[in-house]
Amino acid sequence: MTDHTILDSSCRVALAAFLHDLGKFAERARISEAEEKDSDGNSQADKNKQLYCPHRKEFTDARGYYTHVHAAYTAIAIDLLEDKFPPLKGHDVAPFASWRASDTDDSLINAAAKHHTPDTFLQWIIATADRVASGFERETFEQYNQAEEGTSTGKTHYTARQLTLMEQICSDKENYQYRYALKPLSVESLFPVKAEGCERNDKNEAQAEYKSLWDTFVKALDDIPRAHRKDLSLWLDHFETLWGHFAHVIPSATAFNAKPDVSLYDHSRATAALATALWRYHNDRGDDQETTKKAMQEGSDWDENKFLLIQGDFFGIQNFIFSSGGETNKQAAKLLRGRSFYISLLSECAALKILQTLNLPATSQIINAAGKFLIVAPNTEQTLQALQQVQTEINQWFLEHSWGQAGIGFAWEQACCNDFRRSKGDNKTSPFDQLIKRLFSALEDAKYQRFKLCAEQPIPPVFNTFLDSFDNEKGVCQIDGRSPASINYKNIAMCQLAKDQIDIGGYLANPKLNRLMISDKPIDNIKHHELKPLTLDIFGFGISFTQESGTSGHFSPLLKDRTLLRFWDFSLPDADNTKCLWKGYAKRAINGFVPLLNDTDIVEYQRGKFGKLNKEDEALFEKYRDGKNEQIKNFNLIACEDRKLDDKGNWQGISALTTLKGDIDNLGIIFQQGLGASTFAKMAGLSRQINAFFTLYLPWLCQAKYENTYTVFAGGDDFFLIGPWQSQINLALELQKDFKRYVADNKNVHFSVGLSTTKPGMPIRMLAEMGEEALENAKSYNPDPKKYKDDPKNAVSCFSQVMFWDEFNTVMKSSERLQDLSKVYDLSTGYTYGLLELLDMASATKNDPAKSIWHSYFSYRTMRMLEAKKLSEQQKKTGLQELGNDIAKQGIEDQGEKYRVALFNYLYQKRS
Repeated sequence: MTDHTILDSSCRVALAAFLHDLGKFAERARISEAEEKDSDGNSQADKNKQLYCPHRKEFTDARGYYTHVHAAYTAIAIDLLEDKFPPLKGHDVAPFASWRASDTDDSLINAAAKHHTPDTFLQWIIATADRVASGFERETFEQYNQAEEGTSTGKTHYTARQLTLMEQICSDKENYQYRYALKPLSVESLFPVKAEGCERNDKNEAQAEYKSLWDTFVKALDDIPRAHRKDLSLWLDHFETLWGHFAHVIPSATAFNAKPDVSLYDHSRATAALATALWRYHNDRGDDQETTKKAMQEGSDWDENKFLLIQGDFFGIQNFIFSSGGETNKQAAKLLRGRSFYISLLSECAALKILQTLNLPATSQIINAAGKFLIVAPNTEQTLQALQQVQTEINQWFLEHSWGQAGIGFAWEQACCNDFRRSKGDNKTSPFDQLIKRLFSALEDAKYQRFKLCAEQPIPPVFNTFLDSFDNEKGVCQIDGRSPASINYKNIAMCQLAKDQIDIGGYLANPKLNRLMISDKPIDNIKHHELKPLTLDIFGFGISFTQESGTSGHFSPLLKDRTLLRFWDFSLPDADNTKCLWKGYAKRAINGFVPLLNDTDIVEYQRGKFGKLNKEDEALFEKYRDGKNEQIKNFNLIACEDRKLDDKGNWQGISALTTLKGDIDNLGIIFQQGLGASTFAKMAGLSRQINAFFTLYLPWLCQAKYENTYTVFAGGDDFFLIGPWQSQINLALELQKDFKRYVADNKNVHFSVGLSTTKPGMPIRMLAEMGEEALENAKSYNPDPKKYKDDPKNAVSCFSQVMFWDEFNTVMKSSERLQDLSKVYDLSTGYTYGLLELLDMASATKNDPAKSIWHSYFSYRTMRMLEAKKLSEQQKKTGLQELGNDIAKQGIEDQGEKYRVALFNYLYQKRS
């Protein structure tokens, strides 16, 4: 049961911490309100500097001056924006002082703004979290506190633009070339650009850019539904997303010769999570505030394990997505999309279950990507007991609905402030590096302790009532092939979970249903046509899909009794890649692009592109023509999408699917060693940036250029796509090129992919297994162990050939060259198929020198082919020379077996 009193107090601490550096944004924008003067001629900025900023004296000027003036602007900005926030004044603003109290030193605004000059217990909570998030030692922070503005790039806090962490991974470069443009979050602004393209030397121009961003941010605050301000926990989730959309490109640290590579968003998020856990640790234990304040002030408690870092990981994803019964293929497209979304939903709900049980706000969840999450909690006995309770409840849910085939495991690790310190000097291994290693190790251990079956009081591993739960008439679920069927849906016996997953697949095909509501119990008191609730609860939460606009007012009863816990926007990026992704609600990038039937498909269907269709395929077109909602293309139709009309009006090209499966190479090493002097905020930022490429950019790319690509899953560091065979090859090439740009041309960061091509109709599980096998071949590729001492990866597996990306690009250019040569010399199918035979001979010459005769065979066959075209002697000579160079020399001889990919790619396009 949620304790709203402690939850709201935790939210206020989180908000104060989240806003502590709001002044950096406002001061760089030079907001006019700071220059407003009172009757005595004192500006708001000057008055607030005296209250919140460190003062430094110089021998040359007895008056001295103030440093870190952004703290003054934090107070000004909070005052300015207060009417757009939930109530920050009044009687109930615990743990902060009421505005009517005699002593308002402990107001929320003071706690946020006095992080450089803290006096009270709550101010020290925020200040300590700020320092820990940055990886500072206490002594180092005192030096930073007196430092002047100025970055390692030689820019000021106005002119500096944020470096990308990607360029720094495993790199010893000193001069970094890339920056992020100062723009709201969009698909385009995810990518770094060269410094000269976005970094200004003129202070006024730089400030004008900040002012434009600030004005847009202030206006965007009004997009959060006013009704949601009544629930601080709900509103804070929205605000966290809004802040991320505008502060993801604002450098956090620009003083003390800092490297501006951590965004204000990531620093704020880390500070908020740490501050909340720190306050709750002392509050829940009932510690004396004065004693605690003194310990924080002196740093004498920095070895006390106050934090508990909680990790979650989804295991059995393959079993969950690809479980199959006899009717699976008939519902394949909707079911697969629904299951993939459901996995993301389960991970989000597991994290939410922990947050709700511990009465922590959304900001305490620092990472959530691809089934994994990280939460910062207070290290108390109450927390540990609650975690055991949540783990048991979630285990029971999975045992009931997946029979132990899948689940979410928890691992937790205690930490103190000193554990977050970054390395300094020549010491490459820092306390934070050691903490990360412990986190990775703890999560690995959790994978081998699923459901705690070997614990002192384990959950019974035998399902005694399993057979008794089957209905004799309905039998086994025909969708997952193992569960007791409980309903008949569209004449198919299935379990309720399968029905929900199929429904989700249908809802995701409707672009209007792009909001997700999570309530602390299933919703049964609201009937509205815009509300699509799932039948099954998830860990006790009610899940409902709804529309984008005009819906919040219908759910006022849920807001009134605080039943509504989350209201998420999961819409895909707009076609315009420059458009800000903010849409007024907390964002969860848990959706993926799937192809839908359109009017062009109807025309091409009538022209015979899809060949002879079965009843299920025909039904899709009938439903589309009847206007019965959007229809997801099934895999039979997708397989035909690369067919093209030839000059005679006949459809040409094979009907085939290609699975594209890939993931980033050496991710564990990247997180544990790749960033050098890493910090908690850096780690969170790196995770966010890696995830964004696959959850934001990839869906946009599919929508913009590869509209027939079906997303099975994409997020974290990996992706699994299904699409028309040739389009997937082209998509792989473009993804690799774009990822190279995304990581600022850093050769140490790359991914490998496996491409597997099959005829349609193959069970999805087999497609997945073949894709996984192809990916494993790519990940283990090492053609020369002496040259590549470490496993190089960075490879592609296609048509059973494995090669590096640069080789793959060369091979595909050779295939394009074959197309050009075919247009010039009208290469026959027999001639090009004969090249495969010659390639076999050429590949065997090492063991059988007699096979070298393939050169002669090539010349003979080529000349015979040219003679049949009745060309002139000069044309035949030129043709033999050109084909011999482009095919025999640069293709068969130089590329060897890899050239087989070029030939297959060419031949498959020519089949009728």
